[in-house]
Amino acid sequence: MHHPITRLAAGDFRDDVTGLAGLLADVVAGGASLGFVLPFGRAEAAAWWRAQEPAVADGGLRLWVARASQGVTGPTGIVGVIGLALERKPNGGHRAEIVKLMVHPGARGHGLGRALLGTAEWAAAEAGVTLLLLDTETGSTADRLYPAAGWARYGVVPGYAADPAGSLKDCSFYYKRLGAPARPTAV
Repeated sequence: MHHPITRLAAGDFRDDVTGLAGLLADVVAGGASLGFVLPFGRAEAAAWWRAQEPAVADGGLRLWVARASQGVTGPTGIVGVIGLALERKPNGGHRAEIVKLMVHPGARGHGLGRALLGTAEWAAAEAGVTLLLLDTETGSTADRLYPAAGWARYGVVPGYAADPAGSLKDCSFYYKRLGAPARPTAV
């Protein structure tokens, strides 16, 4: 399955809110701990994405989307997304955070998560970022992806956040030091 990954331009962001919201709502409904609890539908997801527009517009939040080459899901065919949140503090220009890595359940198992992660890592290195951070629910699929992609776990906080069902879950925190950018591979 081929899913082209492209940077979502600030000028195109509003046009893709519906597709991003559908992806977010579907992934949360599937149990992914992304900061939301059920009930959580497309309207709430769209409102959350619209609130991100200023950060997308000023470049503080950079997004890449993967689109289905043959209408797998959603009105815009968005089957994956990853965000890179640049640090705004003057002493932190060397670091950024990976946020909202999501792959639609119907597109999983083909390396798309790893490809999205590689794309964001490459873009971060190109932007001069040398340290990336992220967090994820301990024991989740993502918690297995990050060490396999060269990320180092630096801690686990018990009962850090509620999953979509409202149960408190542990959270794993990771970092990755970046060297010279290596071009990501396509999926």
